[in-house]
Amino acid sequence: MSKQPHTHDTTHITYQSLIEGNAKFVENTLAKDPDYFTKLAAGQHPPVLWIGCADSRVPANQITNTAPGEIFVHRNIANMVIHTDMNMLSVLDYAVSVLKVKHVIVTGHYGCGGVLAAMSNNQFGLIDNWLRHIKDVYRLHADELNAIEDVNERSDRLVEYNVIENVHNLCKTSIVQNAWGNGQPLSVHGWVYSLNTGKIKDLKVSSHSTADLDEVFRFNK
Repeated sequence: MSKQPHTHDTTHITYQSLIEGNAKFVENTLAKDPDYFTKLAAGQHPPVLWIGCADSRVPANQITNTAPGEIFVHRNIANMVIHTDMNMLSVLDYAVSVLKVKHVIVTGHYGCGGVLAAMSNNQFGLIDNWLRHIKDVYRLHADELNAIEDVNERSDRLVEYNVIENVHNLCKTSIVQNAWGNGQPLSVHGWVYSLNTGKIKDLKVSSHSTADLDEVFRFNK
């Protein structure tokens, strides 16, 4: 979600062009590897779960130079990890408990429209209830954020804090904590992607255990 204008012309994209594009994709892929789809259909064993923003300019595989089958992906507005979101929790549980991913990465992006909307006092409709969670992140860091005069710099910092908070939210889930308690190798990370440079910033907030959690959030083994 972003308020920024399109950076390239998308007027050529039509319903029919998507179907035609799929045909070209199949043709080109089979020309390189006749067994590609047979192998892909055999199953998936991705080592990574990606929790990212629904923004169309942040495709997980493309910006990490990975292939289909290598990243399990969940996307929503502003890459949120909310403890009442059954969609996200179902994806997380399947990825961790069944696929046995080794890394869960929350990936935000600078210029995120969801974050910018949450910083404003405008009403946007149903999504206001979703954005409330980002406003809560702002409240936790209000002193620092309010001291940043430039609105773009302030939003960039809130994007980072939002990722950090959602990394903590992942660690608070029984899903992640049970994996750790069972000795499953699992790390949780926070990244931010720059649309301007195409580069990923590692926020260095990786967690591998409940050690960084407040006592009240830790479940007994």
